[in-house]
Amino acid sequence: MEHNQQPTQFQEMDSGEKRLNELGYKQELRREMTLFKTLAISFSTMTLFTGITPLYGSSLQYAGPASLVWGWVVVSFFTCFVGVAMAEICSSFPTTGSLYFWAAHLAGPKWGPFSSWCCAWLETIGLIAGIGTQAYAGSQTLQSIILLSTGTNKDGGYFAPKWLFLCMYVSLTLIWAVLNTFALEVIAFIDIISIWWQVIGGLVIVIMLPLVAMTRKSAAYVFTSFEMGVDSTGVSSKPYAVILSFLVSQYSLYGYDAAAHLTEETKGADKNGPISILFSIGIIAVFGWAYILALTFSIQDFSYLYDPSNETAGAFVPAQILYDAFHGRYHNSAGAIVLLFVIWGSFFFGGLSITTSAARVVYALSRDKGIPYSSIWRQVHPKRKVPSNAVWLCAAICIVMGLPILKVNVVFTAITSICTIGWVGGYAVPIFARMVMPEKNFKPGPFYLGRARRPVCLVAFVWICYTCSVFLLPTYYPITWDTFNYAPVALGVGLSLVMAWWWVDARKWFKGPVRNIEISSNGKV
Repeated sequence: MEHNQQPTQFQEMDSGEKRLNELGYKQELRREMTLFKTLAISFSTMTLFTGITPLYGSSLQYAGPASLVWGWVVVSFFTCFVGVAMAEICSSFPTTGSLYFWAAHLAGPKWGPFSSWCCAWLETIGLIAGIGTQAYAGSQTLQSIILLSTGTNKDGGYFAPKWLFLCMYVSLTLIWAVLNTFALEVIAFIDIISIWWQVIGGLVIVIMLPLVAMTRKSAAYVFTSFEMGVDSTGVSSKPYAVILSFLVSQYSLYGYDAAAHLTEETKGADKNGPISILFSIGIIAVFGWAYILALTFSIQDFSYLYDPSNETAGAFVPAQILYDAFHGRYHNSAGAIVLLFVIWGSFFFGGLSITTSAARVVYALSRDKGIPYSSIWRQVHPKRKVPSNAVWLCAAICIVMGLPILKVNVVFTAITSICTIGWVGGYAVPIFARMVMPEKNFKPGPFYLGRARRPVCLVAFVWICYTCSVFLLPTYYPITWDTFNYAPVALGVGLSLVMAWWWVDARKWFKGPVRNIEISSNGKV
């Protein structure tokens, strides 16, 4: 009987697990996530509010509403090329290591280890910084909620000082780490709540905000008005102002690779991984544009949004738009506080999902001995089957990144730039390798581009390079210690150390992804 059952078991093996075994990895993580759960986590990592909300005010200030509104459409268009290119690769390589695993195999035996090394560290830096962006923006939203709940800036409300802001930042990071220490079902369940939270909350804000606002801006103002904020930003060049106004869209429209990080835990990952990537981009592109339009149509007084003496202390433009709308009609801030809580929930869910993704990448890189003390970080909890040590390493680094909050005013700018360049820059390596590799060496999965892969990958690669470049630019003039974008320095030092480690030592032993299944000469496990 036992002999007869073995073929049946092999036939029932999940298609993603079978492909994983072919690639040289055994199934260690629990494979129980459905397409909807994977889509929920991917959607939550991108999130509807978390990219737009913190950068909306600064992007609007550079060149006015038209540049911001149409910038989202332009960035969404080019993001689709990146998503399609990544979906094809994900279909062929459904592994938790995702980007850096793809880079190693697509670049071939000669360049594979170096490509894998670069991609792995870019992705790791970007994801860990991504936790910091969510913690910072979530704390910023909570700061506004507390201020409006205690009487507004004009009526003696409490505006959280820097030390309390840092405490909120650290607390959010620790909460996400604790939740990620539990079984993956808990995270998946929370992310199911997240997708409905954002869909329903998004619809409420998008529909309610323009209706509640006492006056609404005209369509001509929203879609055609171009206003330079030279006095506030110091940027006098129109093309440069437009470039900077696109940053909110470029920061918001990534994170769809989260589905790839969970492929070893997803049923039918060679099909469901690509579907999750593409659906996430489509949903966020539509909802994100609607959110931007709702905020922009609801502006009451453009100049008052940035006034330090306004009700929200000029610190958070979306909060002031919400306050103006609800206070103008109902003469209280209760509605604004409720919608800010909806937005804060989005930051909370987004940070939780990014922590999940960051821990999976650290775990996968540690499994291949690419991080110091890899034996510690690659350990999987024997009962819960989650990489708990990797979770806490990510949380610790994120907390250290937030410590300058006490002294520096441009921490969010730097963390955002580091996050975007690291995260999106990691996409470029496997996409470039896929573009130049011989087609005969590529084993396609169910999602295959065929002849379209070279033009799609070329557009995606050029767009990624452009995106990384603009996040290194100064965002305010004149350049002083208070306005200096520290991202080039921070990234330069960090990546220089990583490259130095490669040339001095790691290139001698790091070979990229390490198989943990022996494969015989006929290719069978």
